[in-house]
Amino acid sequence: MPAPRAKPVVIAHRGASAERPEHTLEAYARAIALGADYIEPDLVATRDGHLVARHEAELSGTTDIADRKEFAERKSARTINGREVTGWFAHDLTLAELKRLRARERLPLIRPGNARFNGQFQIPTFAEIVTLARSADRRVGVYPELKTPSFLMEAAGIDVVALMAAELRRLDLADADAPVFVQCFETAPLQRLATLVDTPRIMLLGQRSDAPDEMATIATFASGIGANIQLLLEGDLAPTSLVEEAHAAGLLVHGWTLRAENIFLPERLRKGDIPADLGDYATLWNALIATGADGFFIDNLAEWNALAAARD
Repeated sequence: MPAPRAKPVVIAHRGASAERPEHTLEAYARAIALGADYIEPDLVATRDGHLVARHEAELSGTTDIADRKEFAERKSARTINGREVTGWFAHDLTLAELKRLRARERLPLIRPGNARFNGQFQIPTFAEIVTLARSADRRVGVYPELKTPSFLMEAAGIDVVALMAAELRRLDLADADAPVFVQCFETAPLQRLATLVDTPRIMLLGQRSDAPDEMATIATFASGIGANIQLLLEGDLAPTSLVEEAHAAGLLVHGWTLRAENIFLPERLRKGDIPADLGDYATLWNALIATGADGFFIDNLAEWNALAAARD
């Protein structure tokens, strides 16, 4: 298992997503320039079996596909995690078709500065992101998330676990000491991946279960947990027991996601009434550092760096 670090690992959430449209090579390059230890792509699959970086399988929120007449007939409705979603899906396009699209900012009202890049950037493959990370003048890891693997299997017959394992082997990232973590909210895909490669794995947690041996069970197939930061803090921002419990089971703890804008912060930390304005990020930052977590998923890397520099 990778050893915990003296300073929290900085995981660039979808790249430098506060400064560039998320899940683009430009966002990842900016994150590397800002000192991120890992860059984090969410991965879905194309019809011809390529892993690509998108926030979700449906593309209309993050690309210009709705404006492209040649794809009008590909619009469809699918049920994902019990919710009906209508739009265009990555697994209905080949990689060549997907490369004709251009990225758009997913949150233009919150990050209008990113919207100026709309229409400029392509959708990258996982392999392209790995190549970018390896081009850095220091060790930069990748931290891919398998998005809705059960849905992709049911809807399109695409086995993203097998695709992920094959790609990790091809890219020489299948060893336990590889600079990569593979994360997922679904237990079964991670358990299966553990039988295929030795790559470190992270179980994502949005909430705690009632199982008394939850951490010990996760430790049988994962290197750590990726925990919603709300699980790390009490209402008064004091640390919960989660980090201590996870560490006792031999698990790393990476918290998600630190964002500086008011809309993402607890009400008590907001400054003013404008959702896109920056709030009291420093108080949240200090509270999370005090939990002893091993790393954090971060959108606002420049703000994180300023706080880290002040602390040093």
